[in-house]
Amino acid sequence: MLAAGTAATPDGGAGPGHPDRTNDPPRSAVVSPHDPRRSVRSAAEGRFVWPLHPPPPVVRGFDPPESPYGAGHRGVDLGASIGQPVLAAGAGVVVFAGQVAGRGVISIDHDAIRTTYEPVRPEVSAGDQVYAGQRIGTVVASHRGCPGVCLHWGARRDKPPEYLDPLELLRSQSVIRLKPWPRDADD
Repeated sequence: MLAAGTAATPDGGAGPGHPDRTNDPPRSAVVSPHDPRRSVRSAAEGRFVWPLHPPPPVVRGFDPPESPYGAGHRGVDLGASIGQPVLAAGAGVVVFAGQVAGRGVISIDHDAIRTTYEPVRPEVSAGDQVYAGQRIGTVVASHRGCPGVCLHWGARRDKPPEYLDPLELLRSQSVIRLKPWPRDADD
């Protein structure tokens, strides 16, 4: 699938008014997580954010399969509108941007966690480094199983292989705040 244009990148990469970069992989290429173009930032270093703004309603929740190939819902469906911007949920490297079974799909590797977004019109390419909240595409017509227009957002841990509830990525971020230390009366 071809994207509806080329996305500008924070490091001055290809975008409107920029010449095409001849060393970029094609939009449907897959980049290995071990590729030297990968980000060295850990997903734990950054924060995960909602892939749609404002935070959308959850139309269908996570229902993990009992076995790797069993029935279940390997992500969540988020209420959306056609053309709505899709945002990277966290910093990472795009490992896939293209068509799967006739639907536009983007997969981003965040070191030990991979997130997926569908159905989308990708505005990024495999190998692109992205940051949390960066626009990566737009929502297109909904997928089967969703009563209206939805973005399917999935998450998976690589080792051990396990599907995750992507909403937990948002909940698992705790903020540590240090309170001032009371001074001794002698000081």
